[in-house]
Amino acid sequence: MRGFLNRANVAVVKLVLTMQSREKKELIGTEGKLLLDMIRRLNRRGATEHLLKLISKTHPADTAWVFRHLTELERNEVFNILAQTDQVGEFLSELDESVMVPLVENLTPQFMADVISEMASDDAADIIEALPDEFGAAIRAQMEQADREEVDELLQYHPETAGGLMSPDFMYLDEELTVGEAIAKVQKRSEEKEMVFYLYITFGDGKLAGVVSLRELLTNPPHRQLKNIMRENVLSVTTDTDQEEVAHVISQYNILAVPVVDASYRLVGIVTVDDIIDVMREEATEAFLQMAGAGKDREILLKSTTENAVLRAPWLFASWIGGVMALFIIGAFEKELTQVLALASFIPIVMGMGGNIATQSSTIVVRGIATGRINMDDFHKIVFKEMRVGIILGVLYGSFLGVLAYFGYAEPKLLGLVVGLSIFFSMAMAATIGTIIPLILKRFDIDAAIATGPFVTTAIDILGVLAYFMIAKFLLNL
Repeated sequence: MRGFLNRANVAVVKLVLTMQSREKKELIGTEGKLLLDMIRRLNRRGATEHLLKLISKTHPADTAWVFRHLTELERNEVFNILAQTDQVGEFLSELDESVMVPLVENLTPQFMADVISEMASDDAADIIEALPDEFGAAIRAQMEQADREEVDELLQYHPETAGGLMSPDFMYLDEELTVGEAIAKVQKRSEEKEMVFYLYITFGDGKLAGVVSLRELLTNPPHRQLKNIMRENVLSVTTDTDQEEVAHVISQYNILAVPVVDASYRLVGIVTVDDIIDVMREEATEAFLQMAGAGKDREILLKSTTENAVLRAPWLFASWIGGVMALFIIGAFEKELTQVLALASFIPIVMGMGGNIATQSSTIVVRGIATGRINMDDFHKIVFKEMRVGIILGVLYGSFLGVLAYFGYAEPKLLGLVVGLSIFFSMAMAATIGTIIPLILKRFDIDAAIATGPFVTTAIDILGVLAYFMIAKFLLNL
């Protein structure tokens, strides 16, 4: 029986390895489940040799995807095997922080120092930044001086700035070099460097002078100096530039990397497009979570039930406050409700339509701000545009609901007008407020995403209900 299981294990391993050898893509669906089930099965049966072979042939990003779905015990057991491969450094850099830290804390500082020394400096700095200070210091103490100084240089910058994102392993050449000399230097050093498609040209004590593409270098005569073929107007960012701005520069100008300079315009590193893709995904996730009122922790799905509830509870407090205030408003108009019971039937739709259009407007504005498509100098133009949209939709749905109320309720006669006007006012007001609040927050350099979700919709619910009863009281003489 054991022989049969071993043959079955080998067959499935070969199947998965063949699958992994195809062009890499995001591991989802049947392919991901097959790998996950196979790793679990091999681990459970203690088939260490086959598991080691499978992990060695699997891309570290795919292995990291699998780890998100393993139990804590399974992660520790599989990681003990994975740590025997040369993929451990790249694997750790692919892991979510909440998964990576518990795994690494069980390792010795010397082992981690050896692993980090083989990693790209920016990835190594990210891992040390995520670890507890004492353990990070112990790892750095075990590192070679050159490696430690390179990592320490990156750790001095905030992790969400260009300095925190950049890689110091880049190709730069002095402007006095000839094309022939530059080609020889590239051939000798390119394996150690990132993104050699762009060759940055420096002068003096390393100040940025220009850039030459690899193609331009190869198509120019060997005797020509780099300063005569380089492009001088180079897009660059400073070490303290926010990561969102760096992402905007790379996406706006469709470049694969952007150079990073210090206060004296000395070239100190580059930020590559692969790091920016991660930044854009993280920022988008954070914004969506805030807009939905679920906090801003990007790893919320990996939290325990209790931690998840604790993170989301404060954001729901705004909704709770709004509900209590709406309760008091409705209670204040109890006399009017008893006179016209039909008014109660339309409260949910008045609140719902206002909240929905407010969320739409806020989402559009927040996304426009994030992508740079909204110019803050056009503040009034943006607000009035959304206001007009709210008025048009308010007239449309107010008319629909007003006609429905008129034919659905014989008394009072003006109920249809009350409902129609209330919907119109609620939607027009909601679209306006949903636009203004994110723009005002942006003006004061506050994250606009926090304006949406519970905050805007709760405010609109309160104002919408209040306006509804005030219009009813006035038109129906209650």
